[in-house]
Amino acid sequence: MHILVLQHERVEHPAVFRQFLAEDGHSYDAIELDEGEALPDSMDGYDALWVMGGPMDTWQEDIHPWLKDEKEFIRSAVAEQGVPYLGFCLGHQLLAEALGGSVGPSETPEIGVLEVQLTEAGAAGVFFDGLPERFECLQWHSAEVKTLPEGAEILATSPDCAVQAMRWQTRAYSMQFHIEIEADTVHAWNNIPEYAGALDKAIGADKVAALDAACAARMKTFNDMAERLYINWLQATSRR
Repeated sequence: MHILVLQHERVEHPAVFRQFLAEDGHSYDAIELDEGEALPDSMDGYDALWVMGGPMDTWQEDIHPWLKDEKEFIRSAVAEQGVPYLGFCLGHQLLAEALGGSVGPSETPEIGVLEVQLTEAGAAGVFFDGLPERFECLQWHSAEVKTLPEGAEILATSPDCAVQAMRWQTRAYSMQFHIEIEADTVHAWNNIPEYAGALDKAIGADKVAALDAACAARMKTFNDMAERLYINWLQATSRR
């Protein structure tokens, strides 16, 4: 496969998924939208679209005018061209908005190593096959999907965020949480002012070392789950 990856911050890339892609002989091109790199004219030459996280919010089109074009690009790729999709955090929210759902500020921002739970649909489906019905993951978000697009279903949830993961029809999957992380993720993201400010407000600026340690203690489990999710995504989208 040759995948198009849309990024919104250079350090927020596919992380451990890069290893899985390389091992399987897949390739990808990354476009850094926040640095002014342009979207391609079409998805010709690409087999899938991945959209990563970022510190901006979906509604900040006045500050980041390229968000409008990105949403239209996602809508066209997924809804019109049938391109398989995988979204992480902001990429999860952008998918929802692009397809007619809504996104807004979280009533309770989630930052830290927190638990999510699969819904009945998530537990029975392909995407989370082999993962426990409850599992821990890194959360770092202050916005969330408020209403689902038509044709979508919730695959995972948490007490403070109803839509932790979703599927749209048979080819688009996305998650609010982070399962792709690597050893340097927490410190790299804490250098982004918006993320550092959110962490400070939620749990205290002095807690970054504790968050990094909590992720490090679970890194093998996180990476194992990420690999299984990656395999499941390949299987699910091959059936479209």
